[in-house]
Amino acid sequence: MNDTADILDLKMKALYQSMGISEKVCDFALDVERSLKDRFAGFDRIAEYNQMKVLRAMQKYRVSEECFNTTTGYGYNDHGREVLEQVYADVFHTEAALVRPLIACGTHALSIALAGNLLPGDELLCPAGKPYDTLEEVIGIRDSRGSLKEYGVTYRQVELLSDGSFDYEAIRKAIGPKTKLAEIQRSKGYQTRPSFSVKQIGELIRFLKEQKPDIICMVDNCYGEFVDIIEPGDVGADLVVGSLIKNPGGGLAPIGGYIAGTKECVDRAAFRMTCPGLGSEVGATLGVNRSFFQGLFLAPMVVKGAVKGALFASEVFARLGFGVVPESKEERNDIIQAVSFEDPKKLISFCKGIQAAAPVDSYVDPEPWDMPGYDSQVIMAAGAFISGASIELSADGPMKPPYAAYFQGGLTYEHARFGIMKALQIMLDAHQIEL
Repeated sequence: MNDTADILDLKMKALYQSMGISEKVCDFALDVERSLKDRFAGFDRIAEYNQMKVLRAMQKYRVSEECFNTTTGYGYNDHGREVLEQVYADVFHTEAALVRPLIACGTHALSIALAGNLLPGDELLCPAGKPYDTLEEVIGIRDSRGSLKEYGVTYRQVELLSDGSFDYEAIRKAIGPKTKLAEIQRSKGYQTRPSFSVKQIGELIRFLKEQKPDIICMVDNCYGEFVDIIEPGDVGADLVVGSLIKNPGGGLAPIGGYIAGTKECVDRAAFRMTCPGLGSEVGATLGVNRSFFQGLFLAPMVVKGAVKGALFASEVFARLGFGVVPESKEERNDIIQAVSFEDPKKLISFCKGIQAAAPVDSYVDPEPWDMPGYDSQVIMAAGAFISGASIELSADGPMKPPYAAYFQGGLTYEHARFGIMKALQIMLDAHQIEL
């Protein structure tokens, strides 16, 4: 058995060398991986729990081959769509859910949920600091046609404390008679703060409800699904919103987003998604139901691989002296790993390595560009089967200090690991790091 393992190790090194990875990088990666064995075992247990949770919901609502049939046109009486939304509501422990290919991306899902539940004269509160960049124009923080600001919705923001925790006293003072909805972003976005745990979000929701019982608490759940054994719906969130080309799509969903929550809030979002009077009753699924169901079924295992890859990246770059959030010993609350390079050339090299490890467009060199919705140039590495799917191996970052890369995804841990090894090799060859 040991002889077989030794032979496999030699063959693996030879294979990696044929793919441009030196023995020095291989040995360094192996040493890091060995140190994470116990943490990896914990992720296995979380994935097992979530896998059974999804399977139970699918069995409970009697998912059948009929659910994979397609609808066109208006999409009335789409049985698969209706069952899928029951499954999502069950998995996320909410009263209702919208799961639609009509939703183009996570930002679109968030915009629908906000616009459906805020009226002129209402105020939106962000109690966790600045939201993700692409929401700035949705809200009107940066002027944009069709923003909430243009429709008479005001906005208030409470900064986090210096340690990254919620400033409860400032939040209490910020809540007023017009405060209608609080938007809580679970993941760090393009910031180097820690991402929030579901437990932390639950504590914030309880506090908000104590101050104003009728406030709507909405959680941007992007990148966080299935990282924990509980979701924001378990801790009182009225709306839970995410993208299907991130965690819950399992790498198979070709498009789409979800909005889960109370029936009242989801219904209002549905009327904004289509139009008043029609709401969730229309919207053909055009043959994607099978991918949505199968992607959700695989999602806990895909997310497990991505979390392991993020942890591996954290330990690798911490050992090399770079700032990482979270650190390898810290709790994982999403699939994103931030690495601050403090140097634009190192950020670009890292992203080139992730791109070079991709199964699609591996020969392409990513370059910074003026990406719509962002206030600075952004570099993105994403050689994915689904365009922009950040549950697949990807990395991106704004070209501004601290020149941080945000690494996420990997349909398998092995691929995520290889992406980091490829980035290390490019940086090593450019004399930007030493092993």
